[in-house]
Amino acid sequence: MGNLACAEGALAAGCQFYAGYPITPASEIMQHMSGRIFQEGGTFLQTEDEIAAMASVIGASWGGAKAMTATCGPGISLMQENIGLAVMTETPCVIVNVQRGGPSTGSTGLSSQGDLFQVKYGSQGDYPVIAIAPSSPQEMYEHTIWAFNKSEKYRTPVFVLSDRLVGHMSESVDFYLPEDINIENRKIREKYDGPGQEMFLSPEGVAPMPVFGRGLKAHVTGSSHYPDGSRNVADAELMDYIIKTLKNKIERSLKDISLTEKEYMEDAEIAVVSWGSTFRSCLSAVKDCRSMGLPAGSFRPVTVWPFPENEIREISEKVKTIIVCENNMGQLYHMVRSAALDKAKVVFLPPEKLGTLIKPARIVEKVREAL
Repeated sequence: MGNLACAEGALAAGCQFYAGYPITPASEIMQHMSGRIFQEGGTFLQTEDEIAAMASVIGASWGGAKAMTATCGPGISLMQENIGLAVMTETPCVIVNVQRGGPSTGSTGLSSQGDLFQVKYGSQGDYPVIAIAPSSPQEMYEHTIWAFNKSEKYRTPVFVLSDRLVGHMSESVDFYLPEDINIENRKIREKYDGPGQEMFLSPEGVAPMPVFGRGLKAHVTGSSHYPDGSRNVADAELMDYIIKTLKNKIERSLKDISLTEKEYMEDAEIAVVSWGSTFRSCLSAVKDCRSMGLPAGSFRPVTVWPFPENEIREISEKVKTIIVCENNMGQLYHMVRSAALDKAKVVFLPPEKLGTLIKPARIVEKVREAL
C-alpha cells in the first residue's frame, strides 16, 4: 500500500521521530510507524490533535531528530500556524498530506487533489514551500526519502502531497535506496565563535543549525529576528531580509529541487499536463493518442512547489493547446494558464465526477477536440 511505502521511505531516510493523530485516509502511515519506528531506535507519539503533532515535530527537530507527521486536508488546516512557525524558524521536517474530498471534514472515503493551494498559501505571509506529488506506491517510498533529504539540506518543511488513490493503492514496491539520493544530514553548528558567526551560510544560503542540549545557546522565535535569533518586530529592513532569505534559498536551488517528467513532447502539438494520481490516466491516454497518430505529449510537475513556471512557458511556445487534468475545480490549471501567457490555449479537464479518476478515453477525446 502507498501509505505503508511512505512509512518505509521515512525510515530508510533516517526518520527518528513521528508524531500524529489518526485521520482517514492517512492513518495507515501512523499505524505502521507506531510499530516500525521503535525497531529502528526512534520515537512515536500519538498526540491529542494535529496542532500538537506539528508542534511536537518542530520540537523533535530542534532536538536533533529527523521528524515527520502525516495527515490530510482537515489536519493540515489545524497545523497551519505551526507550519508557518517551522518555515520562519527554518525547521527541517516532513509533512505528508494524503488528500481527500473537502472542504471542512468533507468526504473521508473519496480522493481529491484539492489541497495544492492549501500547502502553499495556508499559513500567514510570504514564504516558500517545497512539495512533491507521488503517483504510485513506489514513488511514495522514493519521494518520502527525497523529502527528508531536501528538508535537511534547506532547513525547511517539505510536503509529500499524496491523495487517497495513491495512499490506498497496492502495488509491488522495491525498497531500495536510490543511488542518486543521498541520506543527507543537516549542517550542525558545533561551536560558536561570537557575534557574526551565525551569518555564515552554505552555498545554498542555509545556516548551520544549533541543536538543543549540545552546549550552544539557541533562541528560536517565530517573530522577525536577527540571524542570532534576537527579536525585532518593527524593522522593515530586517523583515525584508528575512523574507528574501527564505525565498532565495529555495529559488537559487531550483535545479536541485524542481523535478519534472516529459513523455512524447518532442513533436507534440497538444500537451497534457497533470500531477499526482491523475498522471497515470494522462500518460495512458497520451500513449493511446500516439498509437492513433495523434500528436499529444505528457508533461508532469513531480515537484509541484516550487511550480515549474519556466518549463510551462517553454511548452506554451511550442504547442497549440495545453490540457490540464486534475481531480479538483482547477488549481494547477490557474498556475499553468498564468505561466502560458496566452501563447497557447489552456483548457481544463476535471473528472466527470470529482473524487473519481479521469478516464483515459475522455482525455483522448479532448485531444481530438483540441486538434
